[in-house]
Amino acid sequence: MQDNKRLAPTLIGALGIVYGDIGTSPLYAFKESLNAAGGGAGQVAEILGVLSLIFWSLAVLVSLKYVVLLLRADNAGEGGILSLVALIQQKIGQTGPWAKRAVAVGVLGTALFFCDALITPAISVLSAVEGMELLGEGLQRYVLPITIGIIFGLFAIQRRGIEKVGRMFGPIMLVWFAVIGLLGLRALIAAPQVLAAVHPGYGIALLSTHPLLALTILGSVFLAVTGGEALYADMGHFGRKSVRIAWFTIVWPGLLLNYFGQGALLLHASGQVSQPFFALIPAGLLPALIVLATAATIIASQATISGAFSVARQAVQLDLLPRLQILQTSARAHGQIYIPAVNIFMLIAVLLIVVTFRSSSALSAAYGASVVGTMLLTTALGAVVAVTQWKWPLWRVAMIFGAFLLVDLAFVAANATKIPHGGWMPLSIAAVMYFIFTTWRDGRTALRMELGRRAVKLDALPQLLASATRVPGTAVFLVSNAGFVPTALLRNLEHNRVCHERIVMLNLEITRTPRYTGPRAWVEMPLPKVYAVRARFGFMETPDVMEALRSARQRGLKEVDEEVSFFLGWHLVRARARDSFLADLKFRLFAYMQRRSAQAAEFFRMPTHGVMVLATDIEL
Repeated sequence: MQDNKRLAPTLIGALGIVYGDIGTSPLYAFKESLNAAGGGAGQVAEILGVLSLIFWSLAVLVSLKYVVLLLRADNAGEGGILSLVALIQQKIGQTGPWAKRAVAVGVLGTALFFCDALITPAISVLSAVEGMELLGEGLQRYVLPITIGIIFGLFAIQRRGIEKVGRMFGPIMLVWFAVIGLLGLRALIAAPQVLAAVHPGYGIALLSTHPLLALTILGSVFLAVTGGEALYADMGHFGRKSVRIAWFTIVWPGLLLNYFGQGALLLHASGQVSQPFFALIPAGLLPALIVLATAATIIASQATISGAFSVARQAVQLDLLPRLQILQTSARAHGQIYIPAVNIFMLIAVLLIVVTFRSSSALSAAYGASVVGTMLLTTALGAVVAVTQWKWPLWRVAMIFGAFLLVDLAFVAANATKIPHGGWMPLSIAAVMYFIFTTWRDGRTALRMELGRRAVKLDALPQLLASATRVPGTAVFLVSNAGFVPTALLRNLEHNRVCHERIVMLNLEITRTPRYTGPRAWVEMPLPKVYAVRARFGFMETPDVMEALRSARQRGLKEVDEEVSFFLGWHLVRARARDSFLADLKFRLFAYMQRRSAQAAEFFRMPTHGVMVLATDIEL
């Protein structure tokens, strides 16, 4: 009974966050798929064929691949492509050739995932607001301004956090799935013969009779499953059990009823139906459905925005992006964060997408081209996890993941047809983001190598301190490599020739688990009054210096009081000229990002007073 009480809120919450994206696909997926097949009202073969393809795509890609199989591949409860990479690194290390390949795949998948987060708000809100066109011909000109207004307002409220609004997400989406399911059931009762589309032969027949349109049809059908990757990435919010139960009891039935209901409606429609989703409801209730659809698409958009914030924080912790200002918007909910730079970037990109494409039909040509790549890469990494973590025999991996890979490749080929018609746009953005990710990662590797060459081992510290004047107080120095003297301490001794009576060298480690649950800090005393502190944080946590020190005080750092001075080393990177244009561009870009990344004091949540920064000039 107690478990059921705990399960109910997580089920409702999963509806709003995990299934917001895929839950709004009936607004446009069936309509665009039927248009791609050249079908319309009364055309039985096309209607049943499209429904068959949608049914089996949801069954294979979402139900089997993601909900049944890949939800097992969780990293301490967290999902997503970066969590898969971290899982692999736990088994095969971080420096070998296969580990580097896994990171490269994860980086590319992350870049493609970000593009999905940009397109989802645009196509979801546009498709909902377009329902206004059915209320009157003159309302069509208001679709774009209202869409822009909703999107602008959605991003504007991110700074305030969504904890209170988030409590409403689940109940609204529960109403949404109930309504779309009942609307579909109402039409389905009038034409139950549409259920014949469950037979895969109708989908195969549609593709075989329209060979020149087969890839185009599959590209549109893919719109029905585009939320699958977000489902896996958002698993950590509510747990595997809640996500699975919500899918099989509420989400999947609601989606299927609505899709088949739209098909049933069109089987007996006498005239053209431009918006089959909105045609399911009586005219008098249409305004209410438009309002509910708009609310659902706002929730779907919010889910992708929150997901982008979470992925951006993971990317920072895994050294794929520079330090960004990360603000916690809730004292209770760890996942409630706000990243100003990401929010501004997404707002500008989404508005440009809306203004460029101007309708959900035009935007459907761009949607899917990026996220299908993420799904393909997730399958590849999932196969590696099955071998390294689950210890599956190779024949089983080849049979199961090979089948998923064939389906993914079919959809990749289908979405490739979208590239000339708008798919180039998300792929171009993904290419730029991939270049930024790899530039930062390679630059950080080069910087660490240079710092390692200049590093002074801790054994030399007694000699360095011997000639320095000791002053009262405690100084905390951040050090990136335990066992070496912090660069800020070296600069302080070099220029000021003084040091504090007590010295704390703090090393913050980022683990390959989402949240570190063991002891937060360890304390050693290599010299009298000199403490070496190591603190660990997961890659989905924001490192907190004060939390690390509080934990260290409980584990031996007794005589260090609350009032301390903090010293930070700042690396002023300069890029030297190179013969290769691409290499020269990458190092100049890295130097630019390094200089403009968030200050360590802000990123590591240090006090606003008592922080001193000492620069080290480095040429790469």
